[in-house]
Amino acid sequence: MKFNIRGENIEVTDALKDYVEKKLSKLDKYFETPPTSEVYVTLSVLKGMQTVEVTIPLTGVMLRAEEKHTDMYASIDLVIDKLERQIRKHKTKLYRKIRQNAVIRDTWKVDASAELNVEDEDDVYELVRTKRFTLKPMDIDEAILQMNMVGHNFFVFSNMDTEQVNVVYKRNDGKYGLIEPAR
Repeated sequence: MKFNIRGENIEVTDALKDYVEKKLSKLDKYFETPPTSEVYVTLSVLKGMQTVEVTIPLTGVMLRAEEKHTDMYASIDLVIDKLERQIRKHKTKLYRKIRQNAVIRDTWKVDASAELNVEDEDDVYELVRTKRFTLKPMDIDEAILQMNMVGHNFFVFSNMDTEQVNVVYKRNDGKYGLIEPAR
C-alpha cells in the first residue's frame, strides 16, 4: 500500500508516521495482492480530541473509517479495528454473492478457516420506522432553520433554486453541510 499521511493542527512526526504505516500494513493479510491504490490518512487535533480518518479506495468498494480519542495512538488502533470489521463484513457479503452467483474471487484472500456463515452484529439492519412527507420547496437557510427547529442533525428538502432534493446536515464542528445530487 502507498500511504498519503497528512496532519491538520498537528505535526506528523516520523514515529507517528511509522506507527500508522505499521498498523495499516496489517490489513494486507486480507487481500490476495496488496492494493495499489493510495491510502489517505488524515491526523487532526480539534478541541483536545485526536482524530484519525482513513480512506482506502478499492475496486467496487470504498473503505473509510474515522475515530476520535484523547490519545492519537489509541485513535489509530481504534480506526484499524473499524477498518478490519468493514473488510470482514464486505468479505462475508462477497462470499455470499460468490456462493449464489459463482462469481470469480480474485480480490479478497480466501481463508479456509474462516466461518462465513457467522454474521457480525453489524450485519443486521433493523428498519424500525418509515416516514413519508411532502418536500416543501425552500432555500438552504430556511432548511437549516427547519432542521434546528425540529432538533434533528439533518433535514431533507426540495431546493427552490435547483428544484432538486437536497439534504442539509449539522457537522461535528458545529457548522453545516449540504448534500446535493451530482449533475
